[in-house]
Amino acid sequence: MRLYVLYFVLLVLLVVLQLVYRPDVNAQVEIEGYDMSKVNIIDTPFWCSATPEERAEAISKLTEEQKLVSLQDGTERPFSNEYWENKEKGIYVDVVSGEPLFSSNDKFDSGTGWPSFDRPIEGVNVKEISDTSLGIVRTEVRSEFGDTHLGHLFDDGPTKTGLRYCINSASLAFIPVNELKEKGYEDFIKLFE
Repeated sequence: MRLYVLYFVLLVLLVVLQLVYRPDVNAQVEIEGYDMSKVNIIDTPFWCSATPEERAEAISKLTEEQKLVSLQDGTERPFSNEYWENKEKGIYVDVVSGEPLFSSNDKFDSGTGWPSFDRPIEGVNVKEISDTSLGIVRTEVRSEFGDTHLGHLFDDGPTKTGLRYCINSASLAFIPVNELKEKGYEDFIKLFE
C-alpha cells in the first residue's frame, strides 16, 4: 500500500513540476525533406483557438456531403470531387477549423480519384488513428484541432517518403497562394518561394 502512495505522490509531483517549470516551446521542427525554417509559425493560430460557437457556425456552412465525410467519417466518390485534379499552387486546410494540412507542392496524381499527398505541411496538424471499420486495419487521418475525418494513409506512395495520404476533397478547403495573406495564412507563402 505504501508503495502505491509513493508512486502516486511521485506522479503528482512530476505533473506539478512539468506545469510549473515547463519551458516555452520554440521547437526547431524538421520534417524529412522539408525546410520548416521557411515557415514562421505563430504563437496561437486562429485555427487553434476557435470557440464552440465558431465551430458550430463553420459546420452550419458545410454541404450535406461535407458533413457526411468530415463529421461522420464518410468517403466521397472518386474522380468527381472538387480537388482531385486541382493543379493550382496553394495550401489545403481543414474545412471546419481552417488549420493548414497539405501543400500543393506535395500533391501527386495517385490514379485513385482523390487528392493524394506524400506528407502534411506540419506533422502536428494531422493525427493518425488505427481504423478497423471495414474489417481490415487501415490508418485513418484526422485533423489535430478540428478532429475532422480527412481520409486514410497508405504506404504505397511513389515519392521518396513512400506515403500516400488519400484525402477527401469534402474535408478540405483550398487557399491559392495569392490569397494566403488575406485569409490569414501569410506564414505559408514562403513554402512557394
